[in-house]
Amino acid sequence: MDIYTIIFLALAVFIFLRLRSVLGQRTGSERPYDRAAPNVAQRTQDNNVVPMPGTVIDQAPAAPNADVAPADRWKGIAESGTPLAAGLDAIVAQDSSFDPRHFLSGARSAYEMIVLAFANGDRRALKDLLSSEVYESFEAVIKDREKHEQKTETRFVSIDKAELVSAEARDRAAQLTVRFVSQMISVTRDKTGGIVDGNPDKVADITDVWTFARDTSSRDPNWKLVGTGSAG
Repeated sequence: MDIYTIIFLALAVFIFLRLRSVLGQRTGSERPYDRAAPNVAQRTQDNNVVPMPGTVIDQAPAAPNADVAPADRWKGIAESGTPLAAGLDAIVAQDSSFDPRHFLSGARSAYEMIVLAFANGDRRALKDLLSSEVYESFEAVIKDREKHEQKTETRFVSIDKAELVSAEARDRAAQLTVRFVSQMISVTRDKTGGIVDGNPDKVADITDVWTFARDTSSRDPNWKLVGTGSAG
């Protein structure tokens, strides 16, 4: 080997070592790529899920199992032989797709929607959820608050219970009454921020008894609130 060959080999080794120090080596800890988190907004919709705010309680897509023994048909919903069970039977006789469990799930959501829409004075949402008579009474209170420049702030802490207390079907009209037991914080303030009613720091135990109705001969599957009351 002549002197020039030795010089070129030495230069090649020098360049290799320099490139190695600049570019580094893969250690195994590097990530080959960054993977985005899954898009949870692309979950498939379940037809049994209660509609979003602004709509009303809809019906379940499937009928209860007709092969279930009468004593077990409304298990967890109503005791066999009671007026409530008889009322549920009457509703199913008119509408075989009726499912009280699905209805109660929707009623819980509707209860929260209505209470919050009423507090916020959201007339549009209320019209979709209430009968015309109930809407008129709700709107009268909203108008009175607006007249006195008052605002109501309501926040749910929990809805502890939603249970059927009565059911009736007559002349293709079905009615279901639900007792809601909830905890919420509510306060009404005047235009200066002063408290007119309620307490922003106190959780109140609330029991409401609401009645929902639906024309079972109609193609519209939705229920609307037709009566409200409270219990001690």
